[in-house]
Amino acid sequence: MGIRYLLVLVLVLLVLGCEVQGAHMPQQDEATSSSLFTQMQESFYGYWGIAKSAVQGLYEKTYLTTMDEKIREIYNKSTAAVSTYAGIFTDQLLSMLKGDQ
Repeated sequence: MGIRYLLVLVLVLLVLGCEVQGAHMPQQDEATSSSLFTQMQESFYGYWGIAKSAVQGLYEKTYLTTMDEKIREIYNKSTAAVSTYAGIFTDQLLSMLKGDQ
């Protein structure tokens, strides 16, 4: 019984010691790390903005309205065909499942 209490006491002191060591962290390190993070974040946003504007410029240069209209027309025709064939397939499947009635 005495060994258990001693073990619990050692564990409690170990946890308290870790808490005390963590409390003595200098505030300057936290400030520099947050400013480093802020600098990295600002740099990333700057690069992101440059890349975004470059891609938008390329898109506007290569945008073809006739090609866009053709793609939309092909999409509409293909979805109409797929929905028609899907309806035929479901009708055939239901008639096979029901059998002759």
